[in-house]
Amino acid sequence: MSNHRHSVTDMSREQSLTPLLRQAFRPMFLLGALYSVVAMALWGMMLSGHLVLNVYANVMFWHQHEMIFGFVAAIIVGFLLTAVQNWTGTRATHGASLLILALVWMLGRVLMLFGGSLPPLLVATVDLIFLPLAAVFFGHIILKAEQVRNLFFVPILLLLTISNGIMHAGVILNQFQFVHYGSMNAVWLVTLVMSVVSGRVLPMFTANGTNTPKVQPLVWLDRAALGSIWLIFVLQFLLLKPLLAPSLLSALYAIAALLNFARLIRLKMWITWRVPLLWSLHIAVAFIPIGLALFALRYAGFAVSISTGVHALTAGAMGIMILSMMARVSLGHSGRLLQPKVIMTIAFALVILAAVSRVFLTWLLPGFALQGYYFAIIAWVVAYVFYIVVYTPILTAPRADGRPG
Repeated sequence: MSNHRHSVTDMSREQSLTPLLRQAFRPMFLLGALYSVVAMALWGMMLSGHLVLNVYANVMFWHQHEMIFGFVAAIIVGFLLTAVQNWTGTRATHGASLLILALVWMLGRVLMLFGGSLPPLLVATVDLIFLPLAAVFFGHIILKAEQVRNLFFVPILLLLTISNGIMHAGVILNQFQFVHYGSMNAVWLVTLVMSVVSGRVLPMFTANGTNTPKVQPLVWLDRAALGSIWLIFVLQFLLLKPLLAPSLLSALYAIAALLNFARLIRLKMWITWRVPLLWSLHIAVAFIPIGLALFALRYAGFAVSISTGVHALTAGAMGIMILSMMARVSLGHSGRLLQPKVIMTIAFALVILAAVSRVFLTWLLPGFALQGYYFAIIAWVVAYVFYIVVYTPILTAPRADGRPG
């Protein structure tokens, strides 16, 4: 009788809570998608000289910082604080705690956009609160459930915070090398997270979505593929890369590319062509070995800029994977069938074209680099606007199956 009263009370509380604050994916996906559209559109306008804003530090810093620590960080936190409820069976961050987390993130974005005249230490302090706060919420649930395996994500969030702090230190101390070092740390950390998460879910998603047997993992290949990215991150983070010969670095990146490509190709991407939620995710993961291969070419002496390699991992792997995963998670965790609207197929195609344009058009046809930038920006903005239009009614409404969350 007592348990029944508690469940009735819990259900009553759930129904009284605005749907947007019932699960972390709801506000963080919506806010993150909105911000990516705004940030990318503003970047295009500033790049073309049509707009001047008094952003924190400078325009280039603002763009690279905000796409990682504004946009990507919001989606990672939304995903982790949603997935942790499935992993542990414990109610994840919601209600007032989730509202505070979202407001902290929003305040950071406002200060980064308009804080050019504010004390850098103030902007940095506010911006640095978000990820540790998310780590506390996430870690509390994991420790309560005694799931040590998933505690792995707490140090990842804290290492991202350190990388963010290093970027801000570069601004405060006027040291560009700190900015570059912090941003590269973050790129490889997020790449590592993408590799871990995709390795866990992609075999199951592919099997379920295509009604084929699940491809069983090769333990040695999984460990070698992830280990290669771990090694790249450690060399980056510990500042050891300058101590290695370019030929050795090229070999390391090439081996990492081959291992991660082999890990992906075993899942038979070609059988997913009828399922947009699958082929978009496969293509996103494919940009990880593409990015690794571009770095291998760079260290081998080919004319590949750091920016080209980085954008394969950011505009490519991150941008496509985030759109695909948001489209999937937003349906699944709102009690709906995994059948996105046709317009999302167009959105997936556009964000893929944006990545191809930013990475390959600007690299292989440098005379059209500026046009490549603008096309990539427009395609990205339209793709994410499609997500916002389609999913805002879903993210702001109760679950379709009547369950809490």
